Amino acid sequence: MAGRLQKIWREAAVVCFDFDSTIIQNESIGELASACGVQKEVEALTRSAMEGAFTFETSLRKRLSIINPTLSQVQELANKESFLLSNGFIDLCERLQRQNKQIFIISGGFKDLIVPLSKRLRIPAENVFANELIFDQLGNYQNFADLPTARTGGKLDVIKEIKKRCKQAGSVVHIGDGITDLETREEVDLFIGFGGNVVRDIVKQQSEWFVTDFEELNSLLEED
Repeated sequence: MAGRLQKIWREAAVVCFDFDSTIIQNESIGELASACGVQKEVEALTRSAMEGAFTFETSLRKRLSIINPTLSQVQELANKESFLLSNGFIDLCERLQRQNKQIFIISGGFKDLIVPLSKRLRIPAENVFANELIFDQLGNYQNFADLPTARTGGKLDVIKEIKKRCKQAGSVVHIGDGITDLETREEVDLFIGFGGNVVRDIVKQQSEWFVTDFEELNSLLEED
């Protein structure tokens, strides 16, 4: 079993990552909540959403109604570069790029917060699938866009879109820590559960392959 999974990993043409608690050590929506002074109220909702207590869209709407961010608050957080990358991610990302594998980010977080970091990692903005916040002319929060990443099962739809876009030979892999990541299993060649920052029991139990360190994945790739 392990040999088969490792072969799929090494032959990957497309590698998709979740963002919160996967690429970064924390939750970007939690950081936004903290910046807006409502961190504790939002943390409980985030935890419940990641464990599947209610639909992701319901959770997102509830959390944003509490946070009620302004455009300037979002921009300020994005410019702070305050997100801590998970241990080993930079090395893994750079090796995947040297091997010409396409990297995508699929997140229930917010594009305004993710793209500045993705650009520093040399992952183009068009490879980031995430939620988009809608503000009025004064920069007050109004709503979020109706995108697949805003609803339960949406990451599965994003994977389908990525597969249409990427025609090169090779497997498609998704790596993530949450239940919304687990939903991609039926569409990818390999789902890898990630527990480097937080271990979600349902993800660990239902993942064919579960890792707690990106170095494990990096070490299995061919030398450049």
